[in-house]
Amino acid sequence: MGTKIYDLVEKHEITLADLQHKVIAIDTFLFLYQFLATIRQPDGRLLTDSKGNVTSHLIGLLSRSTNFMSQGLKLAFVFDGEPPQLKRATREQRREAKRKAQDLLETAMQTGDEEAMRKYAARTSVLSGDMIDDAKELISALGMPVVQAPGEGEAQAAYLVKKGDAYAVGSNDADSLLFGALRIVKNLGVTARRRKAGTLASERVPLELIDLQKTLHSLELSQDQLIYLAILVGTDYNPGGIKGIGPKKALGLIKKYKDVDALFSAVKWDFPCSWKEVFDTIKNAKVTDDYSLVWKQVDKKRVFTLLCDKHDFKQENVEKTLSVIRPQTTLGGFV
Repeated sequence: MGTKIYDLVEKHEITLADLQHKVIAIDTFLFLYQFLATIRQPDGRLLTDSKGNVTSHLIGLLSRSTNFMSQGLKLAFVFDGEPPQLKRATREQRREAKRKAQDLLETAMQTGDEEAMRKYAARTSVLSGDMIDDAKELISALGMPVVQAPGEGEAQAAYLVKKGDAYAVGSNDADSLLFGALRIVKNLGVTARRRKAGTLASERVPLELIDLQKTLHSLELSQDQLIYLAILVGTDYNPGGIKGIGPKKALGLIKKYKDVDALFSAVKWDFPCSWKEVFDTIKNAKVTDDYSLVWKQVDKKRVFTLLCDKHDFKQENVEKTLSVIRPQTTLGGFV
């Protein structure tokens, strides 16, 4: 999902040291897409092995995971399952956006415009089934748990936090708050610095902690009202939200209309589903208790088989990357 409410939420800057010994439920698909968008060749092409298989996501996953493990974080990777029916419109919009980006990429390649090639190539990323399987294998080989969600990965990650099995969700989307995650850690999957849009200068990307209860208190909202606010602004189940309503205006409307039916009667709802269907999809998102959070020692043989034998990684480079990892406790951890 991708609701645009971050400007309203309570957040404060933290460091990785603040997360030491804490379990973070990772929104895995978001992480993998971030790696696909940023780990590319100068002309925008993805990194591949000698057989043409994409390896950008594996490079990012290995690098970031081992860095976090070396600093004492305990990661649990949550994978998306079957998306809700209401998400079909959003999925089609994303496919169309990728098709347009592919057309623009081909034009840029014909003209030799490398800046445009990098820009549009990053928008064409697709996670294949094989890429997802390889990611799961690498995570398991590194000794970290894989959690398969029945539906939205963010909802399952939020459930882990609500149950007390994880401290926070690792995600750059605020949607986990709607699913009831008590905390979100933002910017875990990105590098410490990034280029400013439209310039050659870079800017620091801070690690941020968003606290649900502090956010609700500061906005004077209930959990249900936070969901109503997001629906007004737009979710993956009603993309774009209500025309002309941004986060601040939505907050004002929530405060003005104490009756939710009156609220949605007062705005121009122009979606094939009802607002109640959207609310129910978020409020009652599918989750499961069928998971095991067990951390094991790194299985180097499995890591080398996947990365070196299958995908042409240099063994000495992988060995060096693995050398920074701290020993992991076998069961559980502090949250």
